[in-house]
This record gives sequence, structure tokens and C-alpha cells, in this order.
Amino acid sequence: MTDALPAATPLPAEVDVVVVGAGAAGIGAARKLMGRPGLSVLLLEARDRIGGRALTLPFRGEGLDLGCGWLHSADDNVLAGLVEPEGLTIDRTEPPWRSQAFNHETTPEELAAFGAAFAAFETRVAEAAQRGEDRPAAELFDPDSPWNPRMDAISGALNGARFAEVSTLDYDAYGDTGVNWRVREGYGRLVAALGRPLESITATGCAVYRIDRSGPTLRLETRRGGLQARAVILTAPNSLIASEAVRIDPPVPAWLEAASGVPLGLASKVHMTVNGAEDFPPDSQLWTRRDTAQTGGYHLRPFGRPMIEAYFGADLAWGLEAEGPAAMFDFAVSELAAALGSGMRRRLSLVAATEWGVDPFSRGAYSHALPGHAGDRARLRQSVEDRLFLAGEGTAPTYYGTAHGAWMEGERAAEAALAALKGSVR
Repeated sequence: MTDALPAATPLPAEVDVVVVGAGAAGIGAARKLMGRPGLSVLLLEARDRIGGRALTLPFRGEGLDLGCGWLHSADDNVLAGLVEPEGLTIDRTEPPWRSQAFNHETTPEELAAFGAAFAAFETRVAEAAQRGEDRPAAELFDPDSPWNPRMDAISGALNGARFAEVSTLDYDAYGDTGVNWRVREGYGRLVAALGRPLESITATGCAVYRIDRSGPTLRLETRRGGLQARAVILTAPNSLIASEAVRIDPPVPAWLEAASGVPLGLASKVHMTVNGAEDFPPDSQLWTRRDTAQTGGYHLRPFGRPMIEAYFGADLAWGLEAEGPAAMFDFAVSELAAALGSGMRRRLSLVAATEWGVDPFSRGAYSHALPGHAGDRARLRQSVEDRLFLAGEGTAPTYYGTAHGAWMEGERAAEAALAALKGSVR
């Protein structure tokens, strides 16, 4: 994206609405606001690119998603209908999540038993939620089930955290139609394309450090100077709200407490090329271990490519990201070699690894509510003085943890800001 407000160009002194953060939520909000007669809008992004945690890496003419990669609940996903109008391609290949490549250490009967165990666990969670119980989901494991480590490993990918850190009420609230598609050229490429119409009102490389709400207008302090706004839509991740990386003065205790109750977990990816890819079934999945949650899941030949994507979640992901991409790759190679033979070490090459946990503008991947804190998402949706609004996947009531959930929340916040400013637009 070409920055329409180069670093040498001062920010405007005052605008009606500032949207902070040009991820899916910020882009959704700004698109809803842009073009309203008499309304001035500015979109500020700390990174030197738009898209937030949606990022596609070009590789050999293909797109590798380092962030979100699936159009979850695609038949009810507001972004799915925007893919083809942007000249991109929807891939409707079924996800491999219910399979196990080569029946590795898992017979078809055992795979069915695992599916039944997971379904029974989710039923117990749903029943607890119906009773209003906001407790650790892990308390509803069958203590005698041999599949608990596998389910906890999957929780790392689903929630970015183990089930002991996940609220039963929040987990049950997640919306899932069971339809999952992909954007062949990359989900991040789609989000970036949707931000292009906003170029004239976007400033990248413009981190917001402080929002002063003590006066009649909101005062923002940014990397590129200060400005005033009558309303601000803040789409920074909960991790930045809770740590006050974006400081609000005077503070908003309700937001600080709620953001801490809905922290960002971590799910990490490692993209690798594999020689002799024809040995592996396309779009298949492999879990190498079933005795521990400290293991990764492996998507073999996504889109039929000669590649493998490794997925790590929760504490395993935090630890590996802290050591860096080489450590992440080494862990993946070690697991695949142990499962498929030592020859795998010579066949794999690192392409890219995610670093959302150490990224100062994300500090995690996506949110989960801690036990006892399922109601905190609703608290985060409450505006401050009808002029400061919070939006993102962390505020989404059902489609949390997704790009389309963030987009919908951005639109919701934009509508709320418009309602608050109604009748007073200059």
C-alpha cells in the first residue's frame, strides 16, 4: 500500500473520527465511515503496512498466510462475499482437521473414538454453560480419557491457550457453522486489498501512544505528532490495552480489567518446503504425538503445494517464539523426523515462521476469556463518554478470534460513533 500521508506530511490538527489500527476491525470501521458527508476520518496504523494480524507472504507466486488463513463459518462470513470481487479465489477444499495422515499411530477406529471423546467433552462444556458455570473448561475432561493431551494440544490452535485457561461460557459462545474455506492467494492479501480504498485517509508508521480524554475533545499523541478528534475507535489488541501500551488518560478501569480477563493467546505457524512432496497426501493433517499437549499439528501439502505448515499453540508456541524461527523450525523437524523417519531432516527447508507473540503491536495471536471472565467481552464493547469506542476480535461476542469477527466489530463501533455524532457533524 502506498502511504498517502508520507512521514514528512503533518497530520491534520483535528478530525471528527480517528480509527486507531488498520487491521480487519480498523479497515471495517473506516470503510463504514468514509464518504459520509461532512465527516472527516483518519486511519492510523503503527506498522508500516495495513492488515494487522492478517498478513500474506508472497512465495514462488503463491501466498502464505502468516496470520489468519481460514474463512471460518464461511457461509455466514461477511468477508467471504468480498473475495471474488477483489479478483481473488475461494478454495472450498474440506479442512483436514478430522483426519490423520497415514493413520499414524491412530487407527480409523481410534480416530473415531477421539472424535467421540471430543464431542462428549464439548457437550459437557455446553451443559455447564447452560447452567451459567464460568469455569475452566479442562475441569470437564474425562479424567480417564487417553485423549486429553490431544484435545489440549488442539485447544492451543483453537484458543491459543490450554483448556485450563479457557472459560466454559466463552468457549460455548463461539459461533461455528462448520463451513471453512480459504483464499488461495492469501487471507492477508484480501484484507490488504479491502484497505486500498482508504489510502487517502491512512497514515502508516504512526503508532498512537496516548489518548487524553480530559478535555472537550480527545487529544491523541502519536509517533508523528498530536491531533484532536471528537471520537476515537480503538482497534488495538487487548494485550496492548491491558498493558497500557496505548495509554488512556484518565484511565478506564473497566477496560483495563476486562482486557486482562480476555488476553491474547498464541498460535504460531512454520511454513516449510518439502522435497518429494508426492509422498504425502494433499491437504491432509498429521499429529505426531498423542501423549502430550506439547506437540504440533502439521498440515501436509496445503492447496496441494510441496509444503508443510506446522501449527503450535499455547505455552509451546510462547516458548518457541521466544527462541526464534530457527528453534521453531528445529522443533517441527524433530517431530516430523521422529514420526516419519530421520530422512525428513534432509527434506525440509524453512520458509517463514510467525512471531505474533513477540510483535510489539500484537503481543499474541487471538483472544480467549479466562475462567470467570466470559462477560468481559461485553464490558469492552461499552463506549466511554460516547466518544471512545473499542473494537476488534477480542470484543466479538461469538466470532471472536477471527478476521470477520473483528471486521463486524469495527462496523459496529463505526455505527455507534456515527450515532453519537449525529446532529453535530460540522
